[in-house]
Amino acid sequence: MKQQKKIVVFTGAGVSADSGIATFRDADGLWANYRIEEVCTPEALKNDRAKVIEFYNLRRKESLTKKPNEGHIAIAEMEQWADVCVITQNVDNLHEQAGSTRVVHLHGELMKLRSEVNPELIYNINEGWEQSLDERGEDGELLRPHIVFFGEDVPMFELASRIVEHADILIVVGTSLAVYPAASLVYFVRNKEIPIYLVDPGMPDTSMIQNPLIHIKERGAVGVPLLLEKLRKELA
Repeated sequence: MKQQKKIVVFTGAGVSADSGIATFRDADGLWANYRIEEVCTPEALKNDRAKVIEFYNLRRKESLTKKPNEGHIAIAEMEQWADVCVITQNVDNLHEQAGSTRVVHLHGELMKLRSEVNPELIYNINEGWEQSLDERGEDGELLRPHIVFFGEDVPMFELASRIVEHADILIVVGTSLAVYPAASLVYFVRNKEIPIYLVDPGMPDTSMIQNPLIHIKERGAVGVPLLLEKLRKELA
């Protein structure tokens, strides 16, 4: 039996946009009514906790109405014939809903809360979408959204970079490659012969990528199933 290829799928907002999840750049999306510095920074949480909690409650409420799209589903089904790990910039759980079993969330998880003092103390939101303003953890400290705010370290980046180092194929879906340090993951591929597939209808900056690059100019829900069917036949 052939040894399964290690495929890493690095996803951004574009893969969830096809499910109706608003992105930063949607002119009429959820973010359009908020300034990022007012809801997604440590200072915002300190200065106007109520506004930050309200914002993430609304995001959670919105996410519960969304379902995985064909891109998420195709990525999950790839586990049937490849060794797959998903690294995502997205905070939704649509990859998990679709059936992906190895998902690394670089920027946190919307359906979780954590202690403001102890970042290792993390809780699942098992029912509903609403965090109360004075909710506290078992350490007695206030809870906050389990989200990496702008200006904070990305604790999962080191793990993600090690995963990319061992990839036989890297697939990049729906990311502008403009948010760092996440965007730098494409440079951790262990050698310059390993192919990188980019699925995005736009033109992310790929000028620094030295690996063989194949750009599929389609939305994730369209381009990912096409690409994965091609890879499945090649690797079978």
